Amino acid sequence: MFLESTVKPNEPCGWIEVICGSMFSGKTEELIRRLNRAKIAKQRVEIFKPLIDTRYDQDLVISHDDNKIRSTPVPAASNIRLLADGCDVVGIDEAQFFDDEIVTVCNDLANQGIRVVVAGLDMDFKGNPFGPMPALMATAEYVTKVHAICRKTGNLAHYSHRIADSDSLVLLGENQEYEPLSRVAFQKALKEDKKRYER
Repeated sequence: MFLESTVKPNEPCGWIEVICGSMFSGKTEELIRRLNRAKIAKQRVEIFKPLIDTRYDQDLVISHDDNKIRSTPVPAASNIRLLADGCDVVGIDEAQFFDDEIVTVCNDLANQGIRVVVAGLDMDFKGNPFGPMPALMATAEYVTKVHAICRKTGNLAHYSHRIADSDSLVLLGENQEYEPLSRVAFQKALKEDKKRYER
């Protein structure tokens, strides 16, 4: 079980927390909750997101249930290191879209005594590990996997099935492009997709 700490010890000690799961699982909602609690504790908080994520707003991180927090969009992970100076807590949303340097950046920040809270998809639409997320999960002190509800079965879902007609790895989208599915439903959907593309 994750034990959230909002009080920094006398000796600087940072760490990495990763919140992962499928689309519609509440990753961003949990990220915002943790960062708001850090703000209540009077900690200096900054949140970053990839520049390409403009689904809801250019500068805000917004969850599916419309919780929001101001963020700084950045084009590359290296920008976070430069802009995080003086922070107690750094939040990073949609980490799967960053380059691999995000892993080094998060570790550098944690080694400087900063609490780093990262949210992102752990798997892509094909069910494969997504970008730098596996390495972030491996180096993090805390990993929280959250689940959506399967649209087909009502069971827990941890796959993001793409229903839009695109094979691009990066496709920003919502309910019209993706649906959360359980393992059984996802495997069935993949077979149906294969048949559809073979026609």
